[in-house]
Amino acid sequence: MRLIDNELSEPYSIFTYRYFLHNWPHLCFLVFKGPHCFGTVVAKMDVHRDKALRGYIAMLTVEKEYRYLGVGSELVQRTIAAMVTGGCEEVALEAEVTNSGALRLYQKLGFIRDKRLHRYYLSGSDAYRLKLLLQSPAVAGAREELEAAEQLQQLGLGEQAPEGQGQGQQGEAAPARLAEQRRHGEHDHQAAA
Repeated sequence: MRLIDNELSEPYSIFTYRYFLHNWPHLCFLVFKGPHCFGTVVAKMDVHRDKALRGYIAMLTVEKEYRYLGVGSELVQRTIAAMVTGGCEEVALEAEVTNSGALRLYQKLGFIRDKRLHRYYLSGSDAYRLKLLLQSPAVAGAREELEAAEQLQQLGLGEQAPEGQGQGQQGEAAPARLAEQRRHGEHDHQAAA
C-alpha cells in the first residue's frame, strides 16, 4: 500500500485494495527485488453494459528508480493476458492527461484515447479514458489459420487447383472459407463492442 500511496496522485483506502485483491487476485501482480516491492498493477474484469466482459486496470505503479526498464509494460501485459484468458473483449483505464510516461506506455501497448474526462481527479486535473480492444479467441484462431494457409500456398505446399481449372477453385477453397469465417467473426466481435 505504501508503494501506491507514494507513487499515485490519487489516495485510496485499504478497502479499495481489498476489493480488487479479494475479487480478482489473478489480475493483480507485484514485482519484488528481494523483500522490496517496487511495482504493482491492480485490475478487475466484469460484464460491461450487460454485453461483453471488460477488463479494467485501476492502478499501475512502478517506483521511479525502476521506470523505463519495461517493468510497467510487463505488468500490464501479464494482466491483459489474464484478462484474455478470462474472455475479456476490451480493457479500459484512466490516465492523467499530464502523465506522459503512462500515456506513452499504454499507446505502445495498443490503447487508444476514448475520451477526455474533465476534472476527473480530486486535484481537479483531467484524465483520458483509454481502451484496448481485444480479439475474441474465435477471430484470432481463424486469422491464424488463414495466415498459415496463405503461407503454405506461397511456399507451394498448400492445396493446388488441378490443371485446367482457373484460380479460385480448390486451391483457394480453404483460405477463402477461412477468410469468410474471419469476416463473420470480426463482424460479430464489432457488434458486441
